[in-house]
Amino acid sequence: MPQLARTLALPLLLCASLLTAPPALAIGGATGKAATVTYAQSGADVANPERGFYHHTGDCDKNDFDAGTLRSYRTNENISLVMCVFYLAEFTGGPLSQAALAQLQQQFDTVRQAGLKMILRFAYTASEDGADAPKDRVLAHLDQLAPYLRANQDVIYVMQAGFIGAWGEWYYTQNFGNAGNVTAADWANRKAVVDKLLSVLPSTRMVQLRTPTFKRTLYSTTPVTPGQAHGGSAVARIGHHNDCFLASPDDYGTYEDAAVEYPYLSADTAHVAMGGETCNPNPPRSDCPTAQDELARFHWSYLNADYHTGVLGSWSTGGCRAAVSRSLGYRLSLVSGTYPGTATRGGRLPVRITVRNDGYAAPVNPRGLQLVLRDTATSAVTRIPLSADPRKWQAGGTTTVAQTVTLPASLPAGNYALLLGLPDPLRPSRAEYAIRLANDGTWEATTGLNNLLHTVTVR
Repeated sequence: MPQLARTLALPLLLCASLLTAPPALAIGGATGKAATVTYAQSGADVANPERGFYHHTGDCDKNDFDAGTLRSYRTNENISLVMCVFYLAEFTGGPLSQAALAQLQQQFDTVRQAGLKMILRFAYTASEDGADAPKDRVLAHLDQLAPYLRANQDVIYVMQAGFIGAWGEWYYTQNFGNAGNVTAADWANRKAVVDKLLSVLPSTRMVQLRTPTFKRTLYSTTPVTPGQAHGGSAVARIGHHNDCFLASPDDYGTYEDAAVEYPYLSADTAHVAMGGETCNPNPPRSDCPTAQDELARFHWSYLNADYHTGVLGSWSTGGCRAAVSRSLGYRLSLVSGTYPGTATRGGRLPVRITVRNDGYAAPVNPRGLQLVLRDTATSAVTRIPLSADPRKWQAGGTTTVAQTVTLPASLPAGNYALLLGLPDPLRPSRAEYAIRLANDGTWEATTGLNNLLHTVTVR
């Protein structure tokens, strides 16, 4: 080629390369080509903390949990929750014994050892005679329980209000307005119990009431707003449990006016915990179509796997049991992520991660979120907090976490795998308490981390 032709061709080749080359990323110390990873969704049911079916194996004050059995729930059934209904029948006239408190602590310890969490409720009677304790006795017992609730908050998923009436469900009661005949004084006494519960239970945990009427009467007829959610107020900490889900047109008295309470409950449970159990086959209402509609509408996070077998069996034959198991609570999965190829020590690393929630509900308890860099040569790990709050990742929604983090200046040069961690703030080193994202090829069971399938070179 003549010299003049070569001279003219060089700028043209340079222009062509600039037009066709992938864009480079150069943001505050991050350089190199940006890469976008698309993640494969998993259809599997996975064990995750603070959601899903639970087992209720007996009265918690008498039947000891077994760590091996609890572990098998997770391993064989993807179940991470157990119910603890702790009866205090012998203490209606006096303080709790040290033996009873020691039994409670033992149950907490076993659940922790197994890597599960509990739905906790106290009650005085399982009889419709409603032989419970008077208000002042309940408050005194809560003072005794307070240090145990605080010391073991890490394994308490949620606490049902309990204490009042048969099974702690607030209907048959000798001291708080029996069988629905509740006076203004009875309502005041009931509120005193809930207020006390909220004061002794750590503020990171919610209390659930048995019917929407209870919360609407005692606190507010207005649902929790997004601005109030997780702010620590009483209305933001009080959720709901329905222990006769689908059993009749009004779920055996759970609802008084569905036209009012359904919209209220749908809005409220977007931000507070909802769960319970079925108690009576009632087709077609208790069959799959209505069950799935209301589980989603009211943001159910947990459900009894043991009762009622007739209802649960109809879901199996109707083809929705597996879908319900996958969808209870949150079901978070990675959609895509965009990351730089290189970055500098002490410089900035921009990440953009899109997550989808295909579950019925958002997480309700505090949850960590971390970008994790793991040295591919040494396996040394650096954890960098991300500012997004997973409790705001609403059911049916997609959220993008776009944040630029600063790498430590002391970070050694090298290649780093990027991972995403969603640890339990109270048990950050326990992989069983971390959230597993519903993707193929990303979960690390030993570390409790989700691999983002991208490596960045730090210089």
